[in-house]
Amino acid sequence: MDALGINLPGLITQIVSFGILFFILSKLLYKPLVSMLDQRAEKISEGLNAAEKAKADAKKSEEVIQQQLSEAKIEGQKLITQARETADKFREEEITKVKEELESERNRAQTNIQRERDAAIEELRKEFAGLAISAAEKVVQDSLDSDKHNQIIESVLNEANVGNNN
Repeated sequence: MDALGINLPGLITQIVSFGILFFILSKLLYKPLVSMLDQRAEKISEGLNAAEKAKADAKKSEEVIQQQLSEAKIEGQKLITQARETADKFREEEITKVKEELESERNRAQTNIQRERDAAIEELRKEFAGLAISAAEKVVQDSLDSDKHNQIIESVLNEANVGNNN
């Protein structure tokens, strides 16, 4: 092999040195480097999985929020409807109450007017009876001619008017 320019003991020494260096590098550098790259790849994979999970959770949360908003809108509409119905019912009750009070007050006023009218009529009857008695007394005391009779009635009426004005 000398003819080819190969030194056999140098070649063996180089092969053994390369083997030792390869073994040392594989144990000290290659395996830790490969495990570090594997760990990094695993972390990246976990990060991607976490991002996917977060994205799915966000989408699910958004759907839940949208559903809750829809339910809240429906509940709000129900509350508004109930409030309107309650307000309408209260208004109707108040209108009915006011109508009843007005009717009661009107009936009371009519009763009072009727009572006062009856009292006024009774007062007029008493007064008229008094006037008739007074006129009859004067007629009986005086002569019964028609001129005298008219004068007596006029004087009694005048006296009654003067008495009422005071």
